[in-house]
Amino acid sequence: MVGRRGERRSTAMQVAGWSLDLRKSGVARFDLRDPYHLAMSLSWPAFVIGAFALMGSIHVFFALLYLASPGSVTNLAPGDFLSALFFSIETLATVGYGEMAPAGRWGHAVASAEIISGMSLTAILTGLLFVRFSKPKAHIVFADKAVVAAHNGVPTLMVRIANSKLTMLSVAQAKLGLLMVETTDEGHTFRRTHDLVLQRSDLLIFPLTWTLMHTIDGSSPLARLDRDELKTREARMFLMVEAHDVALDVQVRAIKGYAYDDVAFGMRYADAVSIDDEGRTIADLGRLSFLEPEITPHATPGDAGQWVPLPRGTAAVGVEED
Repeated sequence: MVGRRGERRSTAMQVAGWSLDLRKSGVARFDLRDPYHLAMSLSWPAFVIGAFALMGSIHVFFALLYLASPGSVTNLAPGDFLSALFFSIETLATVGYGEMAPAGRWGHAVASAEIISGMSLTAILTGLLFVRFSKPKAHIVFADKAVVAAHNGVPTLMVRIANSKLTMLSVAQAKLGLLMVETTDEGHTFRRTHDLVLQRSDLLIFPLTWTLMHTIDGSSPLARLDRDELKTREARMFLMVEAHDVALDVQVRAIKGYAYDDVAFGMRYADAVSIDDEGRTIADLGRLSFLEPEITPHATPGDAGQWVPLPRGTAAVGVEED
């Protein structure tokens, strides 16, 4: 897309769950060459409004065609747009009430074209509605913030997620990535993606909550980064979770982005899973994002939120997930 003065306008990408404002230039927001992708990528309000706008445009178009030839519709007064519009709606829906009917070759031709258009449009909208309703959703919820706290004496990045469905998710897999600005020896800046290795990246069954952990040791890209450095390098973390929905027998995916200010140093997640009086395990998803101060050698109540990164070469100890 080119502006009046030749500048290239940017178009925002819509990616649910990402904290990064992604934009592209030279692309159209609505690509009419791929109507299926356009219809599937629209939000539900935009889709409904677009469907009604399309149907309304067709009704108006054929109503004007009927008015273009007086006498093409019986009992339709010349210039009576409202009656022509009602007749167009009834024809498109293949419903006739007997008061008005097409007359002459022009009227029958326009009515036939409208009926064919109506049947085609109905089939297309029915298919799109079915696909949109049947598209599986992961229903995986993420904590609002990631945390950095000590786990078995080692600084660890943690992200808590939960299965918000009452049905079981199985064979869950997670991947965590870090995107940040780096500078080459030649002085060029670019964005580089690093894989943050998780202590455990898969679960056989995922019924309640899952705390994903990345050990910040000497081999971690986070080993020498504190909060200020993360901000300077515009760091972003992206978590992708994929699982099998047992009830629907389909694969579902969810993604979540965390900006540098979405990382809480010296904090840990408050308990969200408890045991009731009858011995049943209960997960309170309302507490998924609740945090509490971490009292460790890396953070104390007086300096909660500060974190001393490990120097390069520090060895990690074995850590098991909670």
